[in-house]
Amino acid sequence: MRRDYFIGIEQHSSNSPLALPDVIAELAFNEQGLIPVITQDASTKSILMFAWMNVEALEKTISTRRMTYWSRSRQRLWVKGETSGHVQRLVSMSFDCDGDAILCLVDQQGAACHTGRQTCFYLQVEPDKQLVWVERGCA
Repeated sequence: MRRDYFIGIEQHSSNSPLALPDVIAELAFNEQGLIPVITQDASTKSILMFAWMNVEALEKTISTRRMTYWSRSRQRLWVKGETSGHVQRLVSMSFDCDGDAILCLVDQQGAACHTGRQTCFYLQVEPDKQLVWVERGCA
């Protein structure tokens, strides 16, 4: 069980790194072969977007340092900025404690969202009033 792998490395010495291919092999990709990715601005720490990666996208991101995702709508790899010019360069990558999510800190050039906003998370919830506000600011 993949969870057992991650439980087993909780106390692993920080002086003895793990081989990246071994850890990738243990990640919890879903039944479609995808894993969720949160992308965060390395400078501002703003959450920019949520997307998915398959193994190929993950390996391409690591090798090129350009964020590459799996587009579920297009059913193909999607290099962020390949058409918009709004490139994301990988600064750092982390896997969560269960191996079922990835966090990438990036250098964002231009807008992260296809709407032209800096972040995809522009729908602000006001729970007490049961309202959602649309932030109008663009990049």
